[in-house]
Amino acid sequence: MLPMERVLGIGGHFLRAKDPAALSSWYRDALGLDADEYGQWEQAPGPTVFAAFPSDTDYFGSPGQQVMLNFRVRDLDAMLVQLRAQGAQVTDDPQEMDGVGRFGWVTDPEGNRVELWQPAQDPS
Repeated sequence: MLPMERVLGIGGHFLRAKDPAALSSWYRDALGLDADEYGQWEQAPGPTVFAAFPSDTDYFGSPGQQVMLNFRVRDLDAMLVQLRAQGAQVTDDPQEMDGVGRFGWVTDPEGNRVELWQPAQDPS
């Protein structure tokens, strides 16, 4: 039997947008996502979570939103302050999961809920 071929990581995340240029600018200006002209972005190494949720979850915000993008951040509180200062719609209360980290949410200009994750510090 041949060994199973496996994916290596996420190669991209694609969003439909009414105004793709404006939405790309928002991700660059509000979140610091410095993608090049082709959308390529070199991200910091770290964990990526791939998880399926029940179809009736309200975790993604709008029931019409089928996927939610999650970005790792260094300092969740500082990122939320920065986003509020730019007038972004930010959820008021970050949440914490023991051993996993802290989470906050922002809604992009096209109405997509985006999760921000500050991973828990390694206790070692």
